[in-house]
Amino acid sequence: MKPLLLLAPLLLGASAPQDAFLSRLQSLCGKAFAGKVVTTDPADASFAGKPLVMHVRECGADGVRIPFHVGEDRSRTWVITRTATGLRLKHDHRHEDGTSDKTTMYGGDTAASGTAERQEFPVDGESIAMFRANGLDRSVTNIWAVEASATRFAYELRRENRHFRVEFDLTRPVAAPPAPWGATS
Repeated sequence: MKPLLLLAPLLLGASAPQDAFLSRLQSLCGKAFAGKVVTTDPADASFAGKPLVMHVRECGADGVRIPFHVGEDRSRTWVITRTATGLRLKHDHRHEDGTSDKTTMYGGDTAASGTAERQEFPVDGESIAMFRANGLDRSVTNIWAVEASATRFAYELRRENRHFRVEFDLTRPVAAPPAPWGATS
């Protein structure tokens, strides 16, 4: 009987660490937090000196939507959802009028169970095709990671010659920012 109990998370979809991770994100629902870029890649200069705020805005049993504001730019939302085999991260990018950017909804699915505090998302085939179609070949090896501990939320992008990481202090909530561009509520 014990071997069947060990297989239960695999038969039911997401693993126990992924369930705990999603639950941790859902516990932040409605809260917003200030952050800062902690990497030094020159490509991140456009973020320098701007307020960075993430807001766990929409939560459901199978996922969360987390708008990421860079100053007045409300174009980015991280979307983390449950799949049949794990978790998925997508990047919803919008123009100020609410229309989708041509490179919206890129991302990937977990390839391993990760931990209750960290999940990694290698780029998926659909995103690779989108990147190539839009001249973004450098992005076809992207691996994103999201971390959520008791005190810190982090978003990370890694690929050859590129590392971006922003961290948010979960011990100090801030006022929720305006809705992201294109939000219906």
